Amino acid sequence: MTATQWQSHLIAQGAHVDGDAMHFGDQQQALKRTAQHNTLYDLSHLTLLEVSGADAVPFLQGQVTNDVKLLDGKHAHYTGYCSPKGRLLALFLAFAHQDHLHLQLPKSIADAVSKRLKMYVMRSKVTISDTSDRIIKLGLNGPDASQILLQHFSEVPAAHYALSTLEQATLLKLPSIAGHDRYQIFTTLDHAIALWESLKQKATPAGKPCWDWLEVNAGIPEIVPATQEQFVPQMVNLDLLNAINFKKGCYTGQEIVARTHYLGTVKRRTFLMHVPGENKPSAGDKIVDANQSEVGQIVRSAPHATGGFDVLAELRIEAQQVGTVFWQAVALEQKVMPYSLGLIES
Repeated sequence: MTATQWQSHLIAQGAHVDGDAMHFGDQQQALKRTAQHNTLYDLSHLTLLEVSGADAVPFLQGQVTNDVKLLDGKHAHYTGYCSPKGRLLALFLAFAHQDHLHLQLPKSIADAVSKRLKMYVMRSKVTISDTSDRIIKLGLNGPDASQILLQHFSEVPAAHYALSTLEQATLLKLPSIAGHDRYQIFTTLDHAIALWESLKQKATPAGKPCWDWLEVNAGIPEIVPATQEQFVPQMVNLDLLNAINFKKGCYTGQEIVARTHYLGTVKRRTFLMHVPGENKPSAGDKIVDANQSEVGQIVRSAPHATGGFDVLAELRIEAQQVGTVFWQAVALEQKVMPYSLGLIES
């Protein structure tokens, strides 16, 4: 079986192709179910890179913002990949599995990022490959998600970013909305179809916009082509997501990232906000203040069940605190982030 056959199976079950992603019928109904019930996701819009070889750990240690040595096979973490100027080229969800490392990122930048990483391998004993043809990525979210998984697996991770490697799958717990649990499931093509068919008896399939809404409301940023090299990691809260280790030593862009931290010069943060209306904000879209001065940009966007869009907006802290900000003349409405930004109100 190939990844194409996996998608063909989903299409035969009623899925519709939308670029690199799948959707499953009426989006507004799917969003409402996502907010209230158990939902199941195909995550084909994400790429999983495998980094293997004797030098995989020291190689990645010199490339990314977090401490690769902490990936023990039982936990995952986010980590940034920066240019020499300290600007994000990618954000990875990283974890170790057996004798190799995995880096998950959006498919839209995966080829370019993989090619760039390979440029720096040089004589190191490192192999970087795309596992999309053999590892299927599923998502499960809802009030009963953990109990549903316990019907299929002997162990389910309990803490956020905890990882359980089992005989037929690897399970990763992610943060979700209040009252829900959210998981990623990594499994082989041989097991994916049977698992999907079983899980969908208790969870309704939903598309990428619904998964994006869960990610946005968990405060998880994303780097896509429009926003590459736009942000120092702290601008999109990577320090608050424990995606930067300030004790690990040198990596590409480390000097700028460390200077921003130790000199206390974080003047921009990413906020959770709502954009009313039917027009969708896109990553990279500019945000202005009442004087039409540019004060930030959209990091990530997802439709809301009752209309409009929830967004992660990178803004000058001062602009966010002193007045209303606008996207295409539409005022953004402040929402509560799921984690503290540690800001002192002016």
